[in-house]
Amino acid sequence: MANLITSRRRRSSVSLTILQFIFFLVVIFSSSYLIAKEIENNTVSDSEMAVGKLTVNDDADLEGGGGFPSLDGMLHWAIGHSDPAKLKEAAQSVQNLSADELQMRQQELKEWVENSKMPSDTELMQTAIADLKNSSLSSEDRHRAFQELLLLVELIDNANDLEKLGGLAAVIQELDNSDIEIRITSAWILGKAGQNNPLVQKQIFQHGALLKLMKMVQSSSVEEGIKAMYAVSALSRNNVDGLELFFAGHGERLLQDIMSNSSIDIRLRRKSASLVADLAESLTESTSNPEHQFFSSRYFLKSVVHLVASSDFDLQEKALMAVKSLIKLRTTKALDFKDFCSLESVLERTREQLNQIGADELDRDLAIDMENLCKEVESLFRKKLEEAPTRDEL
Repeated sequence: MANLITSRRRRSSVSLTILQFIFFLVVIFSSSYLIAKEIENNTVSDSEMAVGKLTVNDDADLEGGGGFPSLDGMLHWAIGHSDPAKLKEAAQSVQNLSADELQMRQQELKEWVENSKMPSDTELMQTAIADLKNSSLSSEDRHRAFQELLLLVELIDNANDLEKLGGLAAVIQELDNSDIEIRITSAWILGKAGQNNPLVQKQIFQHGALLKLMKMVQSSSVEEGIKAMYAVSALSRNNVDGLELFFAGHGERLLQDIMSNSSIDIRLRRKSASLVADLAESLTESTSNPEHQFFSSRYFLKSVVHLVASSDFDLQEKALMAVKSLIKLRTTKALDFKDFCSLESVLERTREQLNQIGADELDRDLAIDMENLCKEVESLFRKKLEEAPTRDEL
């Protein structure tokens, strides 16, 4: 087994053969009985067992890139790289094992793990990066390398190593790949690696990737646009440099165009409204970054306010949160909300809509939460209106 792992490291192609073999051992010798029970009880669905769906999120399972010190950690890693049908078949096959047989095989596996060197996270990343750089590999193998890297960068230590291993530049280069799936996964990797990680965010900015991602948001492919918007949001939220780059790249115009166009996929419009809320909130709280003047544009404000009247409640909620944050900005004008955006009438229509929903017991909690949010927005609006100069004073 150790020779197999060593051989895998030396090969340039990414293959799941070894991963599946490791997984098979784990299932047979360790916690497969529990998985079988979960499958039997339908607590683990087939879709969740698909490649990349189950990931290692517990830092306790990984020690600074040292691989998988626990059986549970190795098990979850193997599940994420296994064939769902084989996983189910293997799990079901151990249901007939006795408790003594399971305990004996667990002990055998424990001894094997102790005597074998599993690949560390760093080694796995090096292999994946080498493979995604290798243009001679098959499309399937390159896609697999991207999926492995996507899984690995969820851990902050691995994300921090991405640049020094040469992976960051390689992933950013693939944003221009002719293969749309590779472009989508590359944007996803950058978003995951950079989320709440100032070090990686700075590195991504230095490579000039934010502007590329902003252009990708406008892709004719909905999925590409959504993943690019995810990455843009992850990189620009609560980051002064990210905000400056975002505004310099006309990101505010990008958001306005998306929110004001009803033909654009609603998921992208939701993400845009959510990003507006976060950016406006961060500008309000910032002591070093001046509030960007564009947020004072009445046309931009109207593109947000009109979303409050949406029949999609998720979009409606995100739009209300955005309006709430925009009202707090010193650069926005109460009279623009009142006269140009007709905020009062929009809120009134929203309340009427919520009253109809509230009649349904199942949606009552949703209606109450939305009504409370409407009240917050109206209260902030009234306060801003009272403090605003009249037209005669302007």
